[in-house]
Amino acid sequence: MFTGIVQSSGQIIKIVKSVNFQRYAVIFPRKILAELALGASVAHNGCCLTVTSIDDNIVWFDLMQVTLALTNLGQLKVGERINVERAAKFGDEIGGHCMSGHITCMADIVEVIKTESAYQIWIEVPSNTTKYVLEKGYIGIDGISLTIGKIKKNHFCVNLIPETLQRTNIGRRQVGDKLNIEIDPQTQAVVDTVERVLAVKN
Repeated sequence: MFTGIVQSSGQIIKIVKSVNFQRYAVIFPRKILAELALGASVAHNGCCLTVTSIDDNIVWFDLMQVTLALTNLGQLKVGERINVERAAKFGDEIGGHCMSGHITCMADIVEVIKTESAYQIWIEVPSNTTKYVLEKGYIGIDGISLTIGKIKKNHFCVNLIPETLQRTNIGRRQVGDKLNIEIDPQTQAVVDTVERVLAVKN
């Protein structure tokens, strides 16, 4: 389980590609390396991956075909930075919302609005996920726990504070970039349950 509070960003320094498979190495900030072990779960842009090798502060991860197809991790290049979050432990403060690290879909940035006092991103999601996107609801974007702002059909916006822009990679994102989206599991459960109940009644 993750909380959506990104601890830092890591830089990809090597990618090894095979058929339907990929490995990459990430330089981890030393402040989040403590007690990291083989088999540990780490969220990369919100996607849960398993540690396969550790060499000082260089950590390796494997990406299967389904991960490459359903997330933006397969589009990354050497030198790019990813949002990193270690798995939550019992007793940790849940500053964001509970996230599984299982990406629902990718979504496109359609507009970035910057002013002196605000930083807003508009995102277009696939039509089959719009029923789970609720104003003031939670959503995971590249592993960041954010609150949904305004909604227009299959577009919604999020407003970003300076701390989020400093700690994560979202401030580097541009129109056309694809983001990993994780729908809030509780929202999805409620919406799906209501749909089933209404279907039975009708």
